[in-house]
Amino acid sequence: MSTPNNPQQVKIDWPNTQREAQFGQWLDQQTANFGLITTSVRPASADASFRRYFRVDGVSGKDKPSSFIIMDAPPDKENCEPFVRIAKLMGNCGLLVPQILNWHVENGFILLDDLGQKTMMEVIDTPNPQANMGLYLRAVDALLLLQQSQQGHTLPPYDDALLQRELQLFPDWYVAQHRKVELSDAQKNTINKTFGLIVERNLAAPKVLVHRDFMPRNLMMPHDTNELRLGVLDFQDAVYGPITYDIASLMRDAFLSWEEDFVLEITIRYWERARKLGLMDFDGWSQDFGAFWRAVEWMGLQRHLKVAGIFARLTLRDGKAKYLADTPRFMQYIRHTASRYTELTPLMRLIDTLEGTHPEMSLAYPRPSASLGGKA
Repeated sequence: MSTPNNPQQVKIDWPNTQREAQFGQWLDQQTANFGLITTSVRPASADASFRRYFRVDGVSGKDKPSSFIIMDAPPDKENCEPFVRIAKLMGNCGLLVPQILNWHVENGFILLDDLGQKTMMEVIDTPNPQANMGLYLRAVDALLLLQQSQQGHTLPPYDDALLQRELQLFPDWYVAQHRKVELSDAQKNTINKTFGLIVERNLAAPKVLVHRDFMPRNLMMPHDTNELRLGVLDFQDAVYGPITYDIASLMRDAFLSWEEDFVLEITIRYWERARKLGLMDFDGWSQDFGAFWRAVEWMGLQRHLKVAGIFARLTLRDGKAKYLADTPRFMQYIRHTASRYTELTPLMRLIDTLEGTHPEMSLAYPRPSASLGGKA
């Protein structure tokens, strides 16, 4: 066995000495079992929750360095059980997800195998949409595997209560806390009526396993170049809900915007494959892409309103200012969708009042495109 060239040791900040000691004791135990190099522990990433991730090197029996991921999830703030349970469920679906190597339930430490060091987001060629076609089709591969799972009904339902609770984040955090606007009774009525319509439309869609944050930042480029599957992360909040949610999340990204022609091209390719699998057998969707696309837009609208509220809360309550910087992207998504449907005109006017913007003119849904259809 050989030892890799260790990166310079990085000091990890801990909230208190007790948790640092707990981590050190647990890490020593894993070192004995997996050959970890404790001096190589360094930050890998953090997310919008209280979880954070470290990478640690190890040595394989083939004289080649390997690496592992450690999840640090304080049990008073994070529940690891859904992550562990859903990782197994998704692995059984054929998805490439982290393997749980050790889980210290009491202290909230998990040792995982390392799927890769770069996310899909990090390798996307932003100026050249078509150069990313292969990447997005690999993402579609993963999404369809997930949606074909017969186990989705074992997850919490994406029901009226949850959809409404998520939507309420928009007036509570984005409008009241970020914009410092007190809505009039008429404006509150507009929001309540619009939210009711959004929820009604979305609950009508067929139900599948929903990742709930399916986007390039949560998809990994695997170490093994022969592995065609993208790794899937951040799935612990999965639910059983509308089939439209994850494709809307993938193509109307929280951190990256594409022109509509590219969004449509990938969505059409997804739709073509999904209908062959019998996933589009609903309300004419299998014959009419336009009907499906309208449902995707309404689902995306729910997500965008929710995330604008979440990003405001992350900044104002949790001190994570970087998230609020992306809210203009979401407001643009919201305005774009609201401008396309007469039922959403009152919401559009309210958004324009809040943002000081001007109304958009748009079609109710995209016209058929021979070029896009031919590529599907």
